[in-house]
Amino acid sequence: MSRAPEFLPLSDAAVRAVAGANSRHAALIEDAFGVLVETPGGGVSLNGDTRARNQAKKAVQAIAERADQGLEIGEADVRVAIGNARSGHSGAGFLPVGRRGQVAPKTATQAEYLQALAANDLVLGLGPAGTGKTFLAVAHGAGLLLRGEVDRLIVSRPAVEAGERLGFLPGDLTEKVDPYMAPVWEALTDILGAEQLRRRREKGEIEVAPIAFLRGRTLAHAFVIVDEAQNASRAQMKMVLTRIGEGSRMAVTGDPTQIDLPNPSDSGLAHAVGLLEGLKSIGVIRFTAEDVVRHPLVERIVRAYDADAAKRGRTV
Repeated sequence: MSRAPEFLPLSDAAVRAVAGANSRHAALIEDAFGVLVETPGGGVSLNGDTRARNQAKKAVQAIAERADQGLEIGEADVRVAIGNARSGHSGAGFLPVGRRGQVAPKTATQAEYLQALAANDLVLGLGPAGTGKTFLAVAHGAGLLLRGEVDRLIVSRPAVEAGERLGFLPGDLTEKVDPYMAPVWEALTDILGAEQLRRRREKGEIEVAPIAFLRGRTLAHAFVIVDEAQNASRAQMKMVLTRIGEGSRMAVTGDPTQIDLPNPSDSGLAHAVGLLEGLKSIGVIRFTAEDVVRHPLVERIVRAYDADAAKRGRTV
């Protein structure tokens, strides 16, 4: 294969975005594709084998396009461009466009999370509230559904208590479960719109069920989201993880510091991470207070609780 360098003429703004502060962005591209990135002036030079250079070129062009639109380019944007170049997705097709515009990661960990969702059959996303774990999993699943890559989007979570005493609540299954799924419905409404969400629910393409109702089923050709998984028991977690069928993928999200079980040591989330991390086709992504994208006060609250836990000698 040819290893002759390829020069890409770019604007000054694009060159600065590709290089990044202290050449950090260029280093990410070099590490991802095994190429040499240089900025001799007037553009970017890529040196490497043909396949690696072509993939790096796609990432560079995506970064340059955003920079030329006047958008600020951060490390998260670079990681998304790299992930899209590797997977063959364009930026527009990778995630759907919500009511507030293109869904995109806002932190480096969010970008890493999306890459893990694209590359693995099972991803466990751990971290505090406000880090986008559930929203991005829903956006990814909605994108798969819209592109026809899965037939169904299934969302589940422990309801009320780990014992899921739904029989004591009035109404049918949907009426019993919906109040506990509010964050998911908000995300789906933002991404799909109320009317499309209603139609797809009626056709069975989008389904919501408490974890207990998944027992005995095989979930084929579906994207499954298990939310608030820290409140699933070990037995429930094993059951739901083994529901994955042909052509299906799963995202499990939760905050290990917010366990509501009577016996926190029975939480299936931390147990599953300990058993499964490092296995093929399984990704584990850990969010921190730095990834909180809600009100700035939320990040400060999370940090205060983390500091208190550290003082008490707890590991989270």
